[in-house]
Amino acid sequence: MKAVKYFVVIFFSIFCTAICAQNVNIGAEITAALENNTYLSKLNYPKSVFRFYTDNYSGYHWTDSRQRQEQSKIALLLLTKADHYGLSLSDYHLEALSLEKLEQWADFPSEKNQKERTLFDILLTDGLITFINDLHFGKYNPLYQKTQIDTSRINGFCADEILSTARMHTDFQGAILKAQPSLKAYSDLQTYLDRSHTANDRIVSQTEMGKIIINMERLRWINTQSAYYIMVNIPSYTLELHQGDEMFGFKIVVGKSTTKTPVLESEISYFSTAPDWRVPQSIFRKEMLPEMMKDRSYLADHNYSIYDGSGNKVTVNASKLRQINNSPNNYSVRQSSGQDNALGAVVFRFENPYAVYLHDTAQKQFFDREKRALSHGCVRVENADRLAAMLLAYDGSEYKVSELENAILSYEKRDFVLSEPVPIIITYLTCLIENGKLILYTDIYQFDRSLEGKFNQNR
Repeated sequence: MKAVKYFVVIFFSIFCTAICAQNVNIGAEITAALENNTYLSKLNYPKSVFRFYTDNYSGYHWTDSRQRQEQSKIALLLLTKADHYGLSLSDYHLEALSLEKLEQWADFPSEKNQKERTLFDILLTDGLITFINDLHFGKYNPLYQKTQIDTSRINGFCADEILSTARMHTDFQGAILKAQPSLKAYSDLQTYLDRSHTANDRIVSQTEMGKIIINMERLRWINTQSAYYIMVNIPSYTLELHQGDEMFGFKIVVGKSTTKTPVLESEISYFSTAPDWRVPQSIFRKEMLPEMMKDRSYLADHNYSIYDGSGNKVTVNASKLRQINNSPNNYSVRQSSGQDNALGAVVFRFENPYAVYLHDTAQKQFFDREKRALSHGCVRVENADRLAAMLLAYDGSEYKVSELENAILSYEKRDFVLSEPVPIIITYLTCLIENGKLILYTDIYQFDRSLEGKFNQNR
């Protein structure tokens, strides 16, 4: 009996030694490949791939028959459907990857194809990491270069960690697809595009397909992941307040083509009633000063006051007006609150480098126009008082709504600070899905052409 036990112990020891030796060899094969410039030159994200193998044992991950062959098939099939997500099939090494090749390693492969197997495993890893990054950041993100994404964690996101976590997940595909934006506009476009690819009769033209792809790309550049946010879309002249599954729409006026409203992300931390308007210097010099020179009553008629460089109010007479005209940069203009104030009754403040904001307006008639690119860059909101009341209610301050209404009616200056800032996204989407239909908008700033050119070049 002791002899049998001794034999079993010896056999198990030899078996484990053989397996460990094989694992060392497998690890050495992958490690050597990841130190080889010939392999590295084929990869989109070499540092991420290296981290993936280093952090998860540097052996085969997709071609080992003992490790989730079904998951490997799902991974390959996901890459072959990259176009369903507005991405190019040519970016994920599919010329070197196939289910047929994967099935070669259903049993332990012989030594003669170890190099081919190693390359397959690494290319599939890089293809998946590339796919995850493209889903999350887009291909042409103006904020982050590929080398930066490969090197560092950005806003807590790291594609190789997403892939490692997905491999442990029962829903492998679902875990990867969570890398996509959670914005409703994005999910609507992706669902529509997927339906178009799977339908027997294609439901969109090639031109419409191109519009969907570039606008999904733009939505991937947005960092906001909250279910509560404001989205301003310039081409559709609309503002949407999203509160979970609910959405409330508002008409807006945006910047003219010569004074474009900028694309940005920020947070609204407070809003003010009865605001003064500090006139931008460019508007003062180019538009107001000529009017002042023609008619001195222009200032009083519009409730404007002029201040010197020290912030002192200036009394304007003929002599002073000539000085101002000669040195306009030494002066500034403010418009006091009131019925004619350019900012209207309420203004929403948020940090941004462009000095733009959302605000009410005295020129309500502009909201009746179909084309509303009319401002100097700020966004004018129809029913701004209603938007302010909704922000207060969602912030748990519904009791302040009556105070807001009274302040607006009496032109009383009040700041309403939100306990939780509201993410605001100002974006540029030339197509959206409305009631299940694709709606195209005029490319008012001519931004589409350059992005379409990049995608067309990559096909």
